[in-house]
Amino acid sequence: MRGLLCSPLLMLLLFLQPWETQLQFAGPRCRTGPLDLVFVIDSSRSVRPFEFETMRQFLVGLLRGLDVGPNATRVGVIQYSSQVQSVFPLGAFSRREDMERAIRALVPLAQGTMTGLAIQYAMNVAFSVAEGARPPEARVPRVAVIVTDGRPQDRVAEVAAQARARGIEIYAVGVQRADVGSLRAMASPPLDEHVFLVESFDLIQEFGLQFQGRLCGKDLCAEGEHGCQHQCVSTPGTFHCACNPGYQLAADNKSCLAVDHCSFGNHSCQHECVSTFGGPRCYCREGHDLLPDGRSCQARDLCNGVDHGCEFQCVSEGLSYRCLCPKGQQLQADGKSCNRCREGHVDLVLLVDGSKSVRPQNFELVKRFVNQIVDFLDVSPEGTRVGLVQFSSRVRTEFPLGRYGTAAEVKQAVLAVEYMERGTMTGLALRHMVEHSFSEAQGARPRALNVPRVGLVFTDGRSQDDISVWAARAKEEGIVMYAVGVGKAVEEELRQIASEPSELHVSYSPDFGTMTHLLDNLRGSICPEEGIGAGTELQSPCECENLVEFQGRTLGALEKLTQNLAQLTARLEDLENQLATQK
Repeated sequence: MRGLLCSPLLMLLLFLQPWETQLQFAGPRCRTGPLDLVFVIDSSRSVRPFEFETMRQFLVGLLRGLDVGPNATRVGVIQYSSQVQSVFPLGAFSRREDMERAIRALVPLAQGTMTGLAIQYAMNVAFSVAEGARPPEARVPRVAVIVTDGRPQDRVAEVAAQARARGIEIYAVGVQRADVGSLRAMASPPLDEHVFLVESFDLIQEFGLQFQGRLCGKDLCAEGEHGCQHQCVSTPGTFHCACNPGYQLAADNKSCLAVDHCSFGNHSCQHECVSTFGGPRCYCREGHDLLPDGRSCQARDLCNGVDHGCEFQCVSEGLSYRCLCPKGQQLQADGKSCNRCREGHVDLVLLVDGSKSVRPQNFELVKRFVNQIVDFLDVSPEGTRVGLVQFSSRVRTEFPLGRYGTAAEVKQAVLAVEYMERGTMTGLALRHMVEHSFSEAQGARPRALNVPRVGLVFTDGRSQDDISVWAARAKEEGIVMYAVGVGKAVEEELRQIASEPSELHVSYSPDFGTMTHLLDNLRGSICPEEGIGAGTELQSPCECENLVEFQGRTLGALEKLTQNLAQLTARLEDLENQLATQK
């Protein structure tokens, strides 16, 4: 009983085999010259498994009768239903075995029947040079074979006419339920040679044999004295001559002349032009690189191509480079490092944006940028103290001001910071900085020591909460604020955060990869010897000189207050006398 149930499939395979064998051995393979051939296969839900298998075998059998190869017939296959799928493009395979393997692995889409969409795809994509089709100037025939079983659900006449106008020859093959009017609207003229309505397997076999016969007509290049100097290209019933790359066809349409593209004077190369078989090619002089436009040259930026080791800035100079230091600092004997902020005393808290918009790879660039700031600071318990706060939808102190006493320790801690990846609550971060980060409990030095307090906010976008209150509060507390914006950072918010004048306290970079140019401004501003902390020295208020100075200032203030009080008393007495006179 099980053998009887399996017999239809067995009969199908036995039925298919003779046709495939017959097509394979019907004669010698086609030798008509180059051909770009694309099969457009209907795999809508109306195509039953038996019918789809018939189309699959039809393709395999037909392939075996073609002269397949990169310089002969190139074959591509697409299937369609409500969408279009490329099974393999023209340039994918040069061996028949690889094509057959891909066809046998084909899985039907089983949706609608958008034949017009499939023709549009074949015209714009499948027959493009990018997909492996030969360029139009090569004059290689383009043939599309559309196999369908029903009526299209979209319009085909207009798009098929466009495809034919572009030189695509269309064969329309209908199986059983196919609409004859649609087949005729798609096919190339003469219609009796390009339209086939298949009602049985024998007729599909007949179409395969006729199609093979059409392709295997006389090869005039092989049989006649064509006279072509380089290449003869055979097309059905005729031929034309073509030239190898780097040559053009002469007026006699047979001879080929070498082309010196550079001699035309329109190559647009900035430096040098070299004529090649493929056309003119531009080259640049030593020390320069060719730009993406293929014509312009740019002095080679060695700073981007080598590990220059410059601490601050690298300047490319043709075949070499040199290191620069910011204004007010000198290049050291190694030619790479700069002298650091000397004897500077600053409490510096960095607020780093860790929101989702920053992205992990850019957050790593931000950490590297922070460490470049640390490099030019005199980090020590008596010198500059550094704290780091990360914010997103919440705020987290990565390390407070008093934790690390060397630049190496700070940099190692910065690299260990893990990315939060949430929202952007900049206002919350400013509040945290004002209320906690500059407290003595977190390592800030007492206000009496007069150590400058500096806050640097780094952000890439608009805050999701209000920043105005705590930005103003930070400046009221005597914190000098810097704002660094990247990408989609909002200028108005940066100015709200920063101290005045904003041009000295606001920095912006369009992307994370170019942030290093901001270091010069920040170094000049944050370094106490050049900026706000110039001349700052740690002094004990209990030292004798300081105590005397404090007493002097206090007595002066009291004397002035006494004078103001006397003036106020006299004014009140005068007002009382005026009131008494009026009574």
